[in-house]
Amino acid sequence: MFVKQLSVFVENKFGRISEIINALAENSIDISALSLADTSEFGILRLIVDKPELAVDVLKEEGVIVKLSDVLAIAIDDAPGGLAKALSVLTDANVVIEYMYAFIGKADGKAMTVIRVDDEAKAIDALNKGGVTLLTTDDISAR
Repeated sequence: MFVKQLSVFVENKFGRISEIINALAENSIDISALSLADTSEFGILRLIVDKPELAVDVLKEEGVIVKLSDVLAIAIDDAPGGLAKALSVLTDANVVIEYMYAFIGKADGKAMTVIRVDDEAKAIDALNKGGVTLLTTDDISAR
């Protein structure tokens, strides 16, 4: 039910993100989703990739600080109210959303969203009961 996400701490330095992405490409690691948040000193690049463990090794060899964590990925109706329904399921179950980001997939009529929550077990239960489709890493790589 979980998807592995890389959180990469990136110096705010010209070309650094390109170096990180190139290192992944050189090792045939496919990126399915990403999000970048920055401050004046550094950024946090969050990535969903097809080979997360290899990506961690590659990035550590590049001298990058990287953390691997579990997140949830869901498929929702790609229509007005699709995301609202999924978020209502989590809100009704008192699950706190720490952050989220959307990504593009190849599923007809579906949009995909990565969600980091405070209580994964409660979130999975609520989403299953609410009829929200949970995705795996293999699901995402196949899209």
